Amino acid sequence: MFKPIRWGLMAAGLLAVVMLAARAEPTHQHTMHDQHEGDAEVTDNRALVTLPQQMRIHTLANMRDHLLSLQEIQTALAEGRFDQAGEIAEQRLGMTSLESHGAHEVGQFMPEKMRQLGTEMHRAASRFAVVARDAGVEDDVKPALAALSRVTRSCVACHSAFRYQ
Repeated sequence: MFKPIRWGLMAAGLLAVVMLAARAEPTHQHTMHDQHEGDAEVTDNRALVTLPQQMRIHTLANMRDHLLSLQEIQTALAEGRFDQAGEIAEQRLGMTSLESHGAHEVGQFMPEKMRQLGTEMHRAASRFAVVARDAGVEDDVKPALAALSRVTRSCVACHSAFRYQ
């Protein structure tokens, strides 16, 4: 049965996990957030990936939708709407979403490591969709939260290593 307080606490825990994941980096790189008083220059050591202008605009819009999807998934989980969380994940982040995002076209411009990270994010989202639906049957959101953190881990790894121009 749905327990609002329990789900609210779990949603807060998910938010903390996502926030920690966003700060985690496999190796320390200097970013704008690392600037200290007296530092003359801040550098961005991420690999630069160049896309044609229209493809860049389209890809960045897709990434913003990915972020919105993650927020909508978190809300659905917090409210006990597990099937909806799974549906959002599959349709907008999962393997089902590749064609609508133009992944094949954009993938041609990506370094191999970036392609691998993107593919892993889409696969993790599809796996999350299954686990999220199971959470409603089993009344246990923890596996869904763990699966969702694997999705965001791929996002963090890619955004830490690459940037578009």
